[in-house]
Amino acid sequence: GRLCWRGRGSERQSVGTNDRPMAAVTSASPFARASPKMIDAAAAAASGRPLKLLTLLLVVQGDRVLLGMKKRGFGMGKYNGYGGKVEAGETVLEGALRELHEEAGIKATDATPRGRMLFEFRGEETVMDVRVFSASAFEGEPTESEEMTTEWFGVDKLPFDRMWADDRHWFPILLDGGFFRGYFEFEKDEIVDGVLERTADADTALKAFGASK
Repeated sequence: GRLCWRGRGSERQSVGTNDRPMAAVTSASPFARASPKMIDAAAAAASGRPLKLLTLLLVVQGDRVLLGMKKRGFGMGKYNGYGGKVEAGETVLEGALRELHEEAGIKATDATPRGRMLFEFRGEETVMDVRVFSASAFEGEPTESEEMTTEWFGVDKLPFDRMWADDRHWFPILLDGGFFRGYFEFEKDEIVDGVLERTADADTALKAFGASK
């Protein structure tokens, strides 16, 4: 069934638009207040579908975030953190660190798991199972690669209009030091439905939708 955002009490908001204004990122977003029952409904919607395990690592230092614009392939032209597929024989963390090094030329030294997101794109057979990490310390100098640029943005100047539509909803939780889990359904670049929950810790977030790898 269709999912919608629910806040506490009677507060309720739809995620069927991509034009919510957000001049600055805060932790007060109503999109971080989903009912656990809705998270369970999202998991049920994805049950039986093959999951594609992916990583996403955000480097955050103080009031700035390192983002890259995708230069080719899926998501070309959009700004994002760094990540990709987990290779055979790798742990999820090892995959996240490798992708960051390949795409941005740096080695994170304090990567921490922050969340788990499922992304369903209409017409696609697989559901993307994305494990989200953050890091603040790294070795090396951010360097543009064949796949991604490297640019620092202030947390109050993040280019949400050039990022995936879901980012503006969970970035506030990540930048606030929190943990989260969620599910988004897309029709091309547009959010059709979604649900997002701030969790108490990383274990709760990563064990969403079944056992964590």
